[in-house]
Amino acid sequence: MEVAFSEMRNELQSRDALWRKIQLECQQLHAELLKIREYKDMQETQTKHQLSYAQLTEQLENRTAELLLLAQSEEHQREELKKIRNHVYQEEQSHRSEQERMKTEISDLTEELHQKEITIATIMEKAGLLERQLKMELELKDKLLAKQQLLDFQYKVIKSENTHLKEML
Repeated sequence: MEVAFSEMRNELQSRDALWRKIQLECQQLHAELLKIREYKDMQETQTKHQLSYAQLTEQLENRTAELLLLAQSEEHQREELKKIRNHVYQEEQSHRSEQERMKTEISDLTEELHQKEITIATIMEKAGLLERQLKMELELKDKLLAKQQLLDFQYKVIKSENTHLKEML
């Protein structure tokens, strides 16, 4: 996108340079027109002049036609410059809008990531609590199981003694 802007700016600079050249040529033609008029005035006062009045008039008409063409070209160049400037302005606005949209999107994604990190931290904390609870319950069940196994063993011993005593009786 920057390359396109650069190319458009170069095109604007090129057209501005052409515009200045046309203006300079117009000024030169105006100066020549003044000289021709002065020359024409001198011809009317001097009889030895080599160019005839018709030739000067033709040259004047030619110069006038050239000036009109240059003026038309100048107007066309102005319109082209205006179009290019408008296009560059629209492209810059579009670029700015895209940058703002991207900034907003990045901000939203950053906020979403932050929320997910908070959620993950909360889940990890709860998982740690549950793990500790499970360990405590497991230890308690292991103790109860050991106690039950001991009681079962004692029961079997007593039962065996009872059976033995019954047989003796």
